[in-house]
Amino acid sequence: MIDRPFADLSVRPVPFPEPAAGQLAVRVRAVAINPLDAIVQSTGRLMYGWLDYPAVLGEDVAGEVVAVGEGVDAFSVGDRVCAYAMGIEKGRDALAGGGFQHYVAVEASMTARLPWDLSFTEAAVLPLAFSTAAAALFERSQLGLDHSTLGSAPPRDEIVVIWGGATSVGGNAIQLARAAGYRVITTASPANHDRMRALGAEAVFDYRSPDVVRAITEAVGGSAVAGVVAIAAGSAEPCVSIAARTRARRVALTSPSVSFYDQPRHGGLSVRRARLLSRLVLSNIRLQAQCALHGIRARFVWGSSIADSPVGAVVWGEHLPVALETGGHRPVPSPRVIGSDLGAAQRGLDLMRQGVSAEKLVIALE
Repeated sequence: MIDRPFADLSVRPVPFPEPAAGQLAVRVRAVAINPLDAIVQSTGRLMYGWLDYPAVLGEDVAGEVVAVGEGVDAFSVGDRVCAYAMGIEKGRDALAGGGFQHYVAVEASMTARLPWDLSFTEAAVLPLAFSTAAAALFERSQLGLDHSTLGSAPPRDEIVVIWGGATSVGGNAIQLARAAGYRVITTASPANHDRMRALGAEAVFDYRSPDVVRAITEAVGGSAVAGVVAIAAGSAEPCVSIAARTRARRVALTSPSVSFYDQPRHGGLSVRRARLLSRLVLSNIRLQAQCALHGIRARFVWGSSIADSPVGAVVWGEHLPVALETGGHRPVPSPRVIGSDLGAAQRGLDLMRQGVSAEKLVIALE
């Protein structure tokens, strides 16, 4: 639990989260750490101005259904599931709906049943990254790709460029784009190139190469680019350049242009915070000017947006359970277990700020 903006997380009792209509109560067996949790802690009310404190952070949970709310027919007590805990989102219950606790209330529409051979720690890496990837690819306000035949789509000669394939969002985006029939070109460090190809990317480039934009443009050749997904700080600018060179018209931005970790964890003005906000504003002005010049629409992605759209029903309700059962969608990246109690959550946030690559920090609760 976080008691006030910028505070360290603490562990203390809260009421059992009785599920409302359309919800499930889940006993959490594994919960993953997300950059979003560290950002909320680092920025106070800058991004989540609606958040009432105290609040429970945490979005990625896997565990067992222990209670079913009114109107829920697709799940039963005892089901093994993973779910997107949306407690910190606007209009949600920031205590009952946060993932860093032993029992959590989640939306049945953002929950998927797990196959028996998939562990809770493996499944916990999925929810937020999977939802963000789906929103970036399929929401009409983002790339708006066709997901009507997800999982059985015929091959298309259109390419999706995904910058940051080795990230949590990137690995899910590669698989979802391929499941929708699209070709994928991505970026990653050389150590992760083979893994990106195993997920379905046809070409992988080192994002640190000074010639990466040119190389991706040449790899596209004469094929149509359905859109570009920009993942991780600093990805927006090269992705807009790729879109301009390949005549793509849409870029989905999953990360700000600067890292929100680079600021003090306290309220009020400071030189570091002022510099960060100045860089953020100036970079966005330059980015949107470049977009306007080339007729490109670049918008930021909000992963929870699919909860109330047709996309959520398709990817969570129809595609993911089947894809996990058949092996058509792999939980990525690999989990790195950092503890067995909720006290490990703050340690996980601190580790996140130091840098985590090609893995997800997970707490396996006893």
